[in-house]
Order: sequence, then structure tokens, then C-alpha cells
Amino acid sequence: MLLRRHPSALLLLAQLACVLLYPFVEQTHAARILVGAFGVLILLLALRMIGHTSARLWPGLCLAAAAVVLNALYIGLGIEQLLPWQAALEAAFYFYAAGSLVSYMLADRRATTDELYAAGATLTLLVWAFSYLLVLCQAWQPGAFGGAVDVGAPRAWTDLVFLSFALFTSTGIGDVIPLSPLARAIASLEMFTGVMYLALVVSRLIGLSVAQRRD
Repeated sequence: MLLRRHPSALLLLAQLACVLLYPFVEQTHAARILVGAFGVLILLLALRMIGHTSARLWPGLCLAAAAVVLNALYIGLGIEQLLPWQAALEAAFYFYAAGSLVSYMLADRRATTDELYAAGATLTLLVWAFSYLLVLCQAWQPGAFGGAVDVGAPRAWTDLVFLSFALFTSTGIGDVIPLSPLARAIASLEMFTGVMYLALVVSRLIGLSVAQRRD
């Protein structure tokens, strides 16, 4: 009942579940297939949420379809050259989905329960979008990210998602460090986006919730 009344909650729970599941499957032989399946699930849920907003659905459908096709070719045929294109399409889709949810939250003058779930879902969508930008950066510039161990070695997906969460929430970068100028530029842009999201979107919803309780 909760998930039916609040579709944003389903998207948020699915994304958080993926964060917990990725570390257990990343080192398996079928890791690429499982990660790709999780990605398709998130894409479908994000498309469903776009359908609940005033944004047009067809750009999201086009981006999602292209990303799924490239991901299937990348996983099935092992064509490494497709990784940058697939990452770019995934990033574009998640940015579009996040923008649709932001417009959905800003269009109302009352803070509904679903909009509060949407705030969390949008945060994870933006983290995913920047994670794919980091993947794209690493594909273009091998050694763009380092750490306490194996400086300059390719970072796993979970490492880049962790870095993206840390940058977006401005809680530090931990042991994954942007080394190249492009990687640091993306990191700076993500930190700026995270601060502005909290200041303009989340703070507005909190203010509306407080005003509703007073009324």
C-alpha cells in the first residue's frame, strides 16, 4: 500500500538495495550481468517516476533504451570501447530523471509525503548520474582515480559510487582520490550540485512541512 501510494518510495528503496547488493556480486563471474540487471530495474523505476511528473517521457525512454542496448552489447560481447558511450547515456538519463523529480517537487506549494520520498530518490539519482560521469572519466583517462593502495589503478564501480556519495553530501572523499584535472573538475561540480540541492530543494520541502504543521 505504501509503495502504491508513494511511487518515489519504491525507487528510493530499490536504489538503496542496490547499494547494499553491489559489493556482494561485484567479484563474481556474473557480476556484469547482475549489475546490468540491477541497472535496468532502476531505469524502469525511474521511467515510472518520470511518468508521474510533468516532464516528457519520450526523452527518458530514448536515453534508457539506448543505454540498455549498449549495456547488453558491452556485457554480451565484451566490447570495452562501448563503456564510455554507455556511461554517458546512463549519466544523461539519470540527470534527466533527477531534473524531472526536482521540477515535480518544486511545482507544489505543499510538501506531500511522496515528495519527501522523492527528495531521497532524487539524491540517489544524482549520485548515480555523477557515478557514471566518474566511470566515463576513468574510461577516458586511465589512472584518473587513486587511493591509499594501488594508486592510479582502475577503481571498481562500488568505489566510484562511494566517492560520488561522499562528494555529493560533502562528507569527504575517503580513500578514493580524484587525480586527473578532469576527475577533480567533475568532483568539484558534484560538490557544488550537492550543496545547491540541499540548500534549494531539501530546505524548501522542510520549510513547507514546518509551515503546514503550524497551519
